[in-house]
Amino acid sequence: MKQLSRLFEPVSFWGLVLGVLSFLLIIFFTDLKPGHPEVTRTLAVAVLMAVWWVTEAVPLAVTALLPLVLFPALGVMNGSTVSSTYFNHIIFLFLGGFIVALSMEKWNLHKRIALKIMIAIGVSPGRLLLGFMVATAFLSMWISNTATAMMMIPIGLSIVKELERNTSAANVKKYSTGLFLAIAYSASIGGMATLVGTPPNLVLVKMLTILFPKAPEITFSQWMIIGLPISVSMLAVAWVLLYFSYKPEAKWEHLSIQSLREQYHTIDKISQEQKVVLSTFVVLALLWITRTGISFEHFKIPGWSQIFGHPEYINDGTIAIAAAIFLFLIPSKNQPRQRIMDWKTANRLPWNMILLFGGGFALAKGFETSGLAIWFGEQLRWVGQFRPIWIILAITTMMSFLTELTSNTASTQMLLPVFAGLAVSIGINPFMIIIPVTMAASLAFMLPTATPPNAIVFGTERIRIRTMIRTGFWLNMSGVLLIYVFIYLIEPGILHFHSLALPGWAVIK
Repeated sequence: MKQLSRLFEPVSFWGLVLGVLSFLLIIFFTDLKPGHPEVTRTLAVAVLMAVWWVTEAVPLAVTALLPLVLFPALGVMNGSTVSSTYFNHIIFLFLGGFIVALSMEKWNLHKRIALKIMIAIGVSPGRLLLGFMVATAFLSMWISNTATAMMMIPIGLSIVKELERNTSAANVKKYSTGLFLAIAYSASIGGMATLVGTPPNLVLVKMLTILFPKAPEITFSQWMIIGLPISVSMLAVAWVLLYFSYKPEAKWEHLSIQSLREQYHTIDKISQEQKVVLSTFVVLALLWITRTGISFEHFKIPGWSQIFGHPEYINDGTIAIAAAIFLFLIPSKNQPRQRIMDWKTANRLPWNMILLFGGGFALAKGFETSGLAIWFGEQLRWVGQFRPIWIILAITTMMSFLTELTSNTASTQMLLPVFAGLAVSIGINPFMIIIPVTMAASLAFMLPTATPPNAIVFGTERIRIRTMIRTGFWLNMSGVLLIYVFIYLIEPGILHFHSLALPGWAVIK
């Protein structure tokens, strides 16, 4: 009876009804692209999932399973293809990283790490938040934002648990939401600063050489001059938004640097198990950072994966699972007949979040396979009649919200040719459209499925989806405005053109 009453809670019930009605209306009364019903059907599934996710009409993981049933039934994708999207290297990165995090908690290493960090950064809510954001954004400039978030989550969890122990869970609950959102958002924001920070940036450079062979090259340093100010400004906006939205309601009365130092000195000497886990975590982080190497203009630092015959076969998920397996192999010194990691502890993995993650990948694949993403891009051709300022704002805004439901890399690959063609057809320099569109692909802050860092922090089960949507919306809009201002003011000088007019090299190949 209690479960039945929950089903008919106002938000859940109306969300259930609204989702189904929206789905049926789109299926039976809409035809987005005559002759291609899969485009309309994909939109119907996307709307149904979005409504159910936002209202939490059914468990989030259950909604994530809808593509497994609806895409094959509606003729959008083959069932085997849909199924394969639910497990990939990013899922295994998630699994491996969380196993390492659980091993930290099992051997109480998280407390030692948390105290050290708080002693170093300070205990004020603002300083802790800023410290995490700067560290996460800096790492994300050079390595995968997914790996960065996975590295920072165990540390964030340890900080939150230590704060709860020193103050109260109720006092820290609101702040912890802001801290985990900060990790997710900073991982995405940091990647905007460099060409290697996030895949869409590299897609742009590749597409530029294909579409416009005579276009001036965008070098690593040129991109940083454009991207770094945007990234830093976005980080500042995010800090202000998160701090004032989630600062603790009561002061942390019993928390001071001195009290933390005293607590740290009472901790037992570091154990053999803690040494193994800490060493594994450090090595894992280093392997993630140095896997592919870093290129600066014509100077390249090679990554360690080059020692293998097929370095492209190795990814961040491979490394995370290798670290997890290692922990299952090493015996414990202080607890005979036990290993550093056991399956009883690993069973605490957030499996529901893994399904949620997979549902996001399946939906993104549906957008790509059906052609819905390209359809969205084509619908903006009519904006050519307006002034460039409105064209750039409209396209950037659309891209930032489209990537909430699709892979930002796939969206960039599919839509950059569309927007490049649009720029040429309406007589605007392509740089003024394709660069802000590429950056807007990283503005995915609203849904757990929008980007891997969002899903990873959602896996801590300390954030509600409506909270992420509400905060992410304002950050999305701030990002769109910042990208426009910086691109419009800075980009022309950096990329050596002084007019919005179509340049001579802008001929679609």
